[in-house]
Amino acid sequence: MALAIINSVASWILKKRIHQIELFLKYPNEVQEELLHNLIRWAENTSFGKKYDFSSIRNYSTFAERIPISTYEDLEPLIEQTRRGEQNVIWPTQIKWFAKSSGTTNAKSKFIPVSPEALEDCHYKAAKDLLCLYLNNNEDAQLFTGKSLRLGGSKQLYEDNNTFFGDLSAILIENMPMWAEFSSTPSNKVSLMSEWESKLSAIVKETTNENVTSFAGVPSWMLVLMNRILEETGKGNLHEIWPNVEVYFHGGVSFEPYRDQYKKILPKSDFKYYEIYNASEGFFAIQDSNDSDELLLMLDYGIFYEFIPMDSFGKPNQKAVRLADVELNRNYAVLITTNSGLWRYLIGDTVRFTSLNPYRIKITGRTKHHINVFGEELMVENTDRAIAKACNITGADVVDYTVAPIFMDGKEKGAHEWIIEFGKHPEDVEAFRKHLDEALQSLNSDYEAKRYNNMTLNPLVLNVARPKLFYDWLKAQDKLGGQHKIPRLSNERDYLEKLKSMQIADVNA
Repeated sequence: MALAIINSVASWILKKRIHQIELFLKYPNEVQEELLHNLIRWAENTSFGKKYDFSSIRNYSTFAERIPISTYEDLEPLIEQTRRGEQNVIWPTQIKWFAKSSGTTNAKSKFIPVSPEALEDCHYKAAKDLLCLYLNNNEDAQLFTGKSLRLGGSKQLYEDNNTFFGDLSAILIENMPMWAEFSSTPSNKVSLMSEWESKLSAIVKETTNENVTSFAGVPSWMLVLMNRILEETGKGNLHEIWPNVEVYFHGGVSFEPYRDQYKKILPKSDFKYYEIYNASEGFFAIQDSNDSDELLLMLDYGIFYEFIPMDSFGKPNQKAVRLADVELNRNYAVLITTNSGLWRYLIGDTVRFTSLNPYRIKITGRTKHHINVFGEELMVENTDRAIAKACNITGADVVDYTVAPIFMDGKEKGAHEWIIEFGKHPEDVEAFRKHLDEALQSLNSDYEAKRYNNMTLNPLVLNVARPKLFYDWLKAQDKLGGQHKIPRLSNERDYLEKLKSMQIADVNA
């Protein structure tokens, strides 16, 4: 009875936010313009604000003309000043938290500033909004009668010059409000364990006797945990362990390659999946309706958005556009200005808009993770969906994959070379390869044109990876768990060659 009351009260409190969400749905561009104005006014007396004379900026046009588009490397000297304890450099309030992130491919660590405003008005606000939107769509939800099983990063916080750095999840846990900790499992101590294998065992031990009502984490790593739980408990599916579990909140990598595997271990027909789009730099979008594959762009988290069309990205004529000027079904690189002092910062992600009223998006990949060696413009969205199609036809399951070009050599045409690790192998690998190639052609007209009669591209080459190849590759780089993921696509062969050297299985074995 008490839990039912708690659930009702918590749901009522969270759903009150719906009215504020409706405001930016109705006036999205006005909300963004006001937000930009406020960010400029707040930061005009910082070192960065004085350098670019923020006090004289009155509109978006001047802002875009005056402030350069930046990568992490561009802002790193200012971020390092702040990490050394200097304040009022890029943001007026004290920044003592830094989310350490090496991204997918860059070996050099990035230290993303996380201001008090970003913690409260972005990350924690977004967590509440996720629950708000889910509860608003599911009146009978019973989330707060149990706990959320969360799977975050695996690094504790470290101090340097009176500033602190670590995984974003560690920072969020350190600053977590009491209500969030009370409703989560495993404990903070276990959540922050550094050694992945020990952490998995501890999570299994702590959570199997809890009343888990939701899951939250990256699909690839959550699947590893879930399979470990089934293995150790001997159960056939997760509902036998947690009969009240009703939703999985996921993000970090595309869910498509893993969807069928989740349906097998969570077989209830009314089980829900909700996608989120967040990063160390901020929380950007949330799935706002059941059974949707689109994400609502959240416009009042202290983040001002701009977008660079990918057909001009990185070229001398590249130009960013604000939200009011985006078009449907074009790929854009995402540019953000935030309440942590990231000014016109390229986060490295690409999206396309599926709706302009309201603004909804799909994540299509990374600016560095696509293949366009032969004019094929292959995006991660294409390969994830093609993998899902091929798996559906052949009954296979995929653990992970990566793709790189085979460059033209004399008279030899180019091709794409894949390494795929299967959880469940297809009976006929060659049939899987053909279905995958056909699916790519159906999803990407540029790829189809290059593949027509093998005119530019030969059929794709498929290598079957030995078990745990990708796991071992990440382990060798100390990147197990958390937000770490395999680079899906690359215009170079470095990652693929490193993986091939780690005992790729013979396709014909």
